[in-house]
Amino acid sequence: MNESPTRSALVFAECSDGKLRRVALEALGLARRLAGDGGDVHAVLAGGAPAAAQAAAAAELAARGARVVHVVDDPALAQFAPEAYAAAIGAAIAAVQPSIIVLGHTAAGRELAPRVAAALHGGHIADVSAAEVTGGGDVIFTRPLYAGKAFEQRRFLPGAPWIITVRPNNLPIAELVPAGSEGIIAALPYTAPPLWTTVRSIVGKASGRVDLAEADIIVAGGRGVRSAEGFAPLEALAQLLGGAVGASRGACDAGYCDYSLQIGQTGKTVTPKLYIACGISGAIQHLAGMSQSRVIVAINKDPDAPIFSVADYGIVGDLFEVVPQLTEQFQRILN
Repeated sequence: MNESPTRSALVFAECSDGKLRRVALEALGLARRLAGDGGDVHAVLAGGAPAAAQAAAAAELAARGARVVHVVDDPALAQFAPEAYAAAIGAAIAAVQPSIIVLGHTAAGRELAPRVAAALHGGHIADVSAAEVTGGGDVIFTRPLYAGKAFEQRRFLPGAPWIITVRPNNLPIAELVPAGSEGIIAALPYTAPPLWTTVRSIVGKASGRVDLAEADIIVAGGRGVRSAEGFAPLEALAQLLGGAVGASRGACDAGYCDYSLQIGQTGKTVTPKLYIACGISGAIQHLAGMSQSRVIVAINKDPDAPIFSVADYGIVGDLFEVVPQLTEQFQRILN
């Protein structure tokens, strides 16, 4: 990316279980580049995380280039409520007056960004995968379309704030600033708005698995795994590589795994550095959720399976023979 003119930026630093999500640091990295040398970059950290976790998250943001980390702590933010979180971002906007607001393209970001754009009468570009500054100082944003088969480029018209959501795992995270130049952490005054609904609790499955949206490596299975037990070799490979296990809708519909693992048009969109597709034919709906992965390895007995059309590397063979061999070789290399 070329040098950017000086701008002011605000990042919504999303957390999960009290820890910063990787996409929050990717958003901060983009905000720093868009703000340019000497630009003013702030972050807003909202939620009901334990004090120690919140302090650690704020310190990391300050160490990675946020000049001021605005911490909003209120009981209304203990669980995600769109009205409450949008108001927290609004309080930070009122304090900072940024020209750019950057969020992750997550479930929360997709809920909040349009609210912020409407409140500010600003422009909104969603699911940004790249950004390039032109010679005249304009910024061209790229986003995927049609399951990654096409890309469009957009830019903002002058005069209105920019609201951007960034696709997870597509941009580099913000680098650490030199020691002694870290930002400051400040509490931000906040009054919770009236809430139409409240979330009393969120009950999730304690799987211990790596979050699909955050994973650098994903090993995914389709109908070719044949059963729930068929995921065992995929689990072993994913665990060895420090990755996550995913699945096609076909595998979920067949009852082989939970729908929380589903990747595709009606599941999760992922962009890992490495995606290993095992026994997945490659329906267009599945490709919509993973075709932007950095490197795709396909393992399938059918040499004509559509998954090979998007794969960087293809292995024609039985996954129950290939995956254990891959695991063995990776184990040997890692040892």
